[in-house]
Parts: sequence; structure tokens; C-alpha cells
Amino acid sequence: MRQIVLFILLAISFSAKAQEAAVPADIDEAVKKGVASYYHDKFEGRKTATGEIFDNDKFTAASNKLKLGSYVKVTNVSNDEVVYVKINDRMAANNKRLIDLASIAAKKLHFAHKGITKVKVEVVSEEEGRVGILAQNVSKEKAPKNTL
Repeated sequence: MRQIVLFILLAISFSAKAQEAAVPADIDEAVKKGVASYYHDKFEGRKTATGEIFDNDKFTAASNKLKLGSYVKVTNVSNDEVVYVKINDRMAANNKRLIDLASIAAKKLHFAHKGITKVKVEVVSEEEGRVGILAQNVSKEKAPKNTL
């Protein structure tokens, strides 16, 4: 009887240790820091890696380090501005940057005039990503039009 109880306690202990060990790896994969840039207009209308047509007015991005189809929250570390985007494309294989954003996202993060910025990228759930993008689209539509 003692052996059975001991075995159960050891099994529970190993299970708990395995779960604890898995948490940091998931967190490391979910949060990355690096440099962001944004797409040149010449890519407008071209197919992305997912087959979608690229549009600089949609909240999408390219990355070689993030899974296609994933949603991410991008924070500009210099001003704490945040944008949600969907990863739908890949960058050139030799590109060292973490993420390449559609220009609408770069404008929202206030770095379009600089070309690049340091960012924190967090993988979020599909639901959070879709809601974030929807909210950004609504605020984009309500923004005053430039009359110049």
C-alpha cells in the first residue's frame, strides 16, 4: 500500500514539475523583442505567403520568426503605442528584422517617418487579435479625413 501511495505522489510531483517547466518555454515563444520595419508600396496588390492579396491599409504583417496565421500585439517600445496585426507573409530569408508591418500599422505606431523602430511582439489568441484589429478599423474609419 505504501508503494502505491509513494508512486502516486511521485507521479503527481513529476507531472507538476513538467507543467512548471513548460510554462517558461511558452512565454518565451509568445513574447519577442526586435526591430520592426514596414512594407514598401511596391508590394501593394501582390500575393502574400498565405495567398491573400497584400493591402497596406489592412493590419497585417510579415515575419520569419512568427507562425503564419497567428495574431500578434506589437508595442513600439519608444512610445508604448500598440497595434494588433495578423501574420500573413514571410520576409526575405536574409532579413534580420522581427516583423515587417503594413504601413497603416507603422503609422499607428508612429514610426513611419523613421522607417524602423524597436518593438515588443506578443502572440495573442485569435479572438483577441480579431477584436483588436476590428477596433483599429473602427477607429480608422472615425478618424478625421485629411483635407489637404
